[in-house]
Amino acid sequence: MDFIAQERDRLLRSTTRVVGIVCALVSVIAIVSALAVPIVPLLGALACIAVMVGALLVFGWNNSIWWTSLVLAAGLGALALLLLGSDESARPVIASAVVPLAAGSLSAPLMAQRGHPVGLGLTIATGVVAIVSITWAAGSILAAPVTGAILGWVIIAVVTIWISRSIPRVARRIYSIGTAHRAERQASETEAQRRQGARLLHDTVLATLTLLAHSGVGVSEQAMREQAAEDARLLRHLRLGATPQPQQSGDYSLTREEESPLGQTLESVKQRFGRMGLEVSWHGTGQVLLPSNVLDAFLLALGECLENVRRHAGVGEAHVTIVHDDEMVRAMVTDSGVGFDLTSVSAERLGFKESVVNRLREVGGDAKLFSAPGSGTTVVLEAPR
Repeated sequence: MDFIAQERDRLLRSTTRVVGIVCALVSVIAIVSALAVPIVPLLGALACIAVMVGALLVFGWNNSIWWTSLVLAAGLGALALLLLGSDESARPVIASAVVPLAAGSLSAPLMAQRGHPVGLGLTIATGVVAIVSITWAAGSILAAPVTGAILGWVIIAVVTIWISRSIPRVARRIYSIGTAHRAERQASETEAQRRQGARLLHDTVLATLTLLAHSGVGVSEQAMREQAAEDARLLRHLRLGATPQPQQSGDYSLTREEESPLGQTLESVKQRFGRMGLEVSWHGTGQVLLPSNVLDAFLLALGECLENVRRHAGVGEAHVTIVHDDEMVRAMVTDSGVGFDLTSVSAERLGFKESVVNRLREVGGDAKLFSAPGSGTTVVLEAPR
């Protein structure tokens, strides 16, 4: 509020300066153009107007009572010299010429007298003297110069009252908006703290329930032993100089041999899905040697088939049958799950990644899918030897 009041006072002082100087200059032009004032009173009046303009310039920065008094005294002095120093016949003309000075320059300080009762009283008294002087010079209170002077003072008074009342209302409105903004910000901060506390409580409760669900043990001992055995096998291969070649998450080819035994690798796949809750039953060939690139593509496709069984078949068991001849190795992945109608499912929603099929076909293999609602699903994978 203090800042707005300071800006309001600065605006009123600047407006007083502009209005007073402009009206004084207009009166100077009118007085000089009339050629009705003798030279000595004219020079004295111009000197008084110059002093008033200088005082108005300073008044724009400092509305002290002394500068207000100087503006009013210089203006009244100019009016006295112009009206008293002219002939009686020329006074009506001079009265018309000094209307901007009496109605604008002398009334302008009225806008900046808020909180200065002495300055306000001096300004009002000066206005009364100026209007009486013009009435005397014009010869009638109904003359046009008198009406113009009174109208100028009324306009300045109305503008002053309007600014004095409207700016505090605007300031209160701005303050209420700021208060609402601060309240909204505090509410947002409180809500953020509440959410943070709720999340912390949720995480604490979830951790406690997880601990209770595992009876305070966590992962079973058997699962830990199996994972430790897999880690030991991985470290052993690394120690012997093998380089891991990850094809997807959890699958590694760790042998440097040109051909790998399929049986050992299938066993690792079986163990991995067994830990995830899918029991895999193997049938057929025990050992088949495949080139490394063919083995990678074949195992990737096989793992994708078993993952689909685990997610979508609705059963906990899958059967994998491995057969081979001199040219091909075939794996049939069968489940007795819900199955589906192949004609009612688009190719991109069959659950078999296109990248997996393409890789299998790149090495000369292929994949075929058979399914029916309620009869389970069978996938046939083929890979060249």
